[in-house]
Amino acid sequence: MLTVVIVIHLLLVLGLIGVVLLQKSEGGGLGIGGGGGFLTTRGSSNVLTKTTAILAAGFFLTSLVLSILAGWGRQERSIIQPQSSPTAPRAPSAPGAPGGGTILDTLKQKAPTGPQVPQSQ
Repeated sequence: MLTVVIVIHLLLVLGLIGVVLLQKSEGGGLGIGGGGGFLTTRGSSNVLTKTTAILAAGFFLTSLVLSILAGWGRQERSIIQPQSSPTAPRAPSAPGAPGGGTILDTLKQKAPTGPQVPQSQ
């Protein structure tokens, strides 16, 4: 399901980019607006405007669906609490004690005491 929505979303993005690039530049912000060219009649501008609106609505809809699907079934968890007991918080034990209470205590126990020097044989 997620893959299908992502593919539809990407197709909408590519279509939206193409339709926006086909529209006539009214402000001439890049200095390339005005003059005659491809699809310059009034009817084509209405079609491009409506197509842009439809593609933009589809883009926002698929973005909303993707954000809902991404959060579906996600469990709340903390990166601060130890992972051994996610239901009840544990009182932190003394540093260096077996089964230390925090992640930092665990990392301190696993850290090497000094630089590792290669031994010659």
